[in-house]
Amino acid sequence: MESLMFQQTDRMSGRAWGMLLVLCGAIFLEGVDVSMMGVALPSIQAELAMSTGELQWVVSAYVLGYGGFMLMGGRAADLLGRRRMFLFWLAVFLVFSGLGGFAGEGWILILSRLVKGIAAAFLTPAGLSIITTSFPEGKLRNKALLVYAGTAAAGFSLGLVVGGLLTSISWRWVFFAPVLMTAAILVAAVALVPRDERSDRPAQGFDFAGAISVTGAVLLLVFAVERAAHVGWAQTLLLLAASLALLAAFVAIERRSRSPLVRLGIFRSGALVRANLGAILFSGSFFAFQFIAVLYLQQLRGWSPLQTGLALLAIGIDAVLAPTLTPWLVNRFGNVRVIFGGLLLALLAYVLFQPIGLDWTYAAMFPTMILLGTAFALVYGPLTIAATDGIAEEEQGLAGGLLNTSFQFGAGLGLAAVTAVSLTATGGDVSPQGVLDGFRVALIVPVVAAALGALVIAPGLRRSKTPIEQHA
Repeated sequence: MESLMFQQTDRMSGRAWGMLLVLCGAIFLEGVDVSMMGVALPSIQAELAMSTGELQWVVSAYVLGYGGFMLMGGRAADLLGRRRMFLFWLAVFLVFSGLGGFAGEGWILILSRLVKGIAAAFLTPAGLSIITTSFPEGKLRNKALLVYAGTAAAGFSLGLVVGGLLTSISWRWVFFAPVLMTAAILVAAVALVPRDERSDRPAQGFDFAGAISVTGAVLLLVFAVERAAHVGWAQTLLLLAASLALLAAFVAIERRSRSPLVRLGIFRSGALVRANLGAILFSGSFFAFQFIAVLYLQQLRGWSPLQTGLALLAIGIDAVLAPTLTPWLVNRFGNVRVIFGGLLLALLAYVLFQPIGLDWTYAAMFPTMILLGTAFALVYGPLTIAATDGIAEEEQGLAGGLLNTSFQFGAGLGLAAVTAVSLTATGGDVSPQGVLDGFRVALIVPVVAAALGALVIAPGLRRSKTPIEQHA
């Protein structure tokens, strides 16, 4: 790829900003798409007559396709060219978003979401690795990554309101609107994303066996958690055992492969491992909370999709804080301390939402929303930095793929867990009080996940130094 190193200066050229804005546009699209879908779920459920368990798969199919193929997507970016992968899969995303808008049955909608997730699995690590290989490690790259993360956050928060507006017309516009956005980004990307450099390294093959085994392991694990509320323990344990067997097969394949999907030695980096575990737990907590909060507001409280989107809009404070406050905090206190503080804020936010009732005012909900938005700003971008710092250039796609796999796997696992707990706690009682009781029990899931996330990150506090300490 053409160099954008800027002769070791701390300023970006106009060309660098243009490229960064295109890549930010793609991650903005991904954030908008996910959040719009969350607000539209009750309307989709009503029109297509889907059960709560089936409805969960509208989201889970996307995140499983995303998480399951992300490692292959990261490797494809490293081997086949980051620009090439970015453009091709952006086009696939466009086509299947349109297909979802025409779905007349639930399975067609779920299928379109699965393929969109697979497209995002190749698209996202390609975009992230373009940034990490184009900007020198340090202040300039951190700035680019925090702008990138802030844009993703802005897309997510804006999507809550836009999703409400579009769903008030028809939930199908939640699929059609991204088609227009993707087309515009694709045209800009052709002009602004630099061509890949030719590599002198020998061509390497794809580890299809590794991709199939790890994707199967993820699918079976989330399916086992989701089905736990509907089947006996024997079947659940069988699914978990099958998932573990596929995971063991994946490890064995990677050890013997000449061109592994994941070089297992990369996990010797404690910072990378902690960042990815933190991403799984934080993402799982957030998506579990959002799923229950949307159902609570629309099904129990009778709020419209637009009112729901506006209620969740306070979470969008992260779009302001991520590019402004977060860089200062990272420079002052260090990455790990900022991530740890963000996870503690998330934990507090979920605890404050526990006493929800049938007549709760928005004033009672607001502290959770604003704290969660602040937590997102403190966790998402710094995790991206932590997961890619110190990684060789030829494995930046892999590092980005691992991180995004963790985010998406966490989302799928969190959704499956919170759905299973909610259905089990409700026990078939569909009265408003029965459903509310189920929601209250289910909200323990994000509390536990955020607490575990903080515990995972905590050991890094002893190993990290702030930038000020490093120069003392």
